[in-house]
Amino acid sequence: MRWTGMACGVVVGLFVAVGSVSGQMPRAAKGDWPWWRGPHFNGVAESGQKVAVEWSDSRNVAWKAAVPGRGHSTPIVVGTRVFLQTADETERSQSVLCFDRESGKRLWSRELNRGNLQEKINRKNTYATSTIACDRGRLFVLFGNNASVQATALDLDGTIVWSTLAAPFVEKKYPNGYAASPVVYGDTVIVAVDCEGGGTLVALDRNTGKRVWATSRVGKTNYASPIVGHVAGKDQLLLGGLDMVASYNPVNGKPLWDAPAIAMQTSGTPVWEGDMVFAAGGYPSGSTAGIVADGSGRIAWKNTHRIHEQSLLVHKGHVYGVNDTGIALCWETRTGREVWKHRLKAPISASPTLVDETIYLANELGTTWVYRATPEGYQQLAENQLGTIAFASPTICGGQIFLRVADMVDEKRVETLYCIQASSKR
Repeated sequence: MRWTGMACGVVVGLFVAVGSVSGQMPRAAKGDWPWWRGPHFNGVAESGQKVAVEWSDSRNVAWKAAVPGRGHSTPIVVGTRVFLQTADETERSQSVLCFDRESGKRLWSRELNRGNLQEKINRKNTYATSTIACDRGRLFVLFGNNASVQATALDLDGTIVWSTLAAPFVEKKYPNGYAASPVVYGDTVIVAVDCEGGGTLVALDRNTGKRVWATSRVGKTNYASPIVGHVAGKDQLLLGGLDMVASYNPVNGKPLWDAPAIAMQTSGTPVWEGDMVFAAGGYPSGSTAGIVADGSGRIAWKNTHRIHEQSLLVHKGHVYGVNDTGIALCWETRTGREVWKHRLKAPISASPTLVDETIYLANELGTTWVYRATPEGYQQLAENQLGTIAFASPTICGGQIFLRVADMVDEKRVETLYCIQASSKR
């Protein structure tokens, strides 16, 4: 399929334009982590940070804050504030929380929904799994509610700017619950809603919530978040799952290419390097692949590793991932040749985060491994324990690590948001 044209524009305000063809990809302010997968949309943190390698509940803890309810929403950090989503399953409510970045004090809580939650979801999922995206002073929030995906824009003080039902979300055979996060591009907020009731990829006007464009997708269950990457010389809207990796024009939603490279269901987000895109899936079969993203959709390599929920990392010609059995892996980007593998401990749902040459990876039991991103074999720097339940991915920015974890206290699940900082005292 041939490339379609891209519109031109400039993003100004809280973020500045990045050097891309369209000029519509936002760039995070220094020291921030404003959306899913961080400032570069690929799990790679800002370089040159001094980040803690070792920690515990009493070591290198700058602060900790109680998080009411339950959620897997990864914390985002914008300026002096930290934001995340949560849900109270007893009250059947869904809310956005804001914390002070310096002290951990909760600044505000905004309830967006009460009632109308999906009756049945996967026991590992929550009613607050999506990660917030922030751009130019607006928070863009997604919740599965009332058999739809509700999109809401808030200002940084929690005032609702607009709220709309982005698309129906109806699950039948696989009632797992909504999980995808939004991505901001130019003046739009792009939302993926893949379900048996009919799949939709939709762009909403960031100022009004009105629909700008919509593209139909196959009506099957899938939980992946869309992402925009500048790959093969173009801005491409990338989305895995539904038995393929697909690329769309982020300006108008028109398909650019697709490749039958991964499984029907995935929660992972594609990554890219040069002219290649890398993605993985986990149900009903395992699949990890590298695709040439020049419009041909050619699959350069593929293997059968099952990577259902975790996203990949790519760094200096190598792809790093961890499969569902807890094996950390490294492949060559061009060939898919396995360079090394090392057994950690499953289950793992969080995605890894890269800081310079170091990977931070957490499992569902609260263990975070810190190891080098190198093809020279698995080189562990530390193994840290914090909490006993962890699904949110590590957020690392401005020399701080933000970890959302939980413990069982008197047979009750209690969540905590930690800020980890080197040489900090509790």
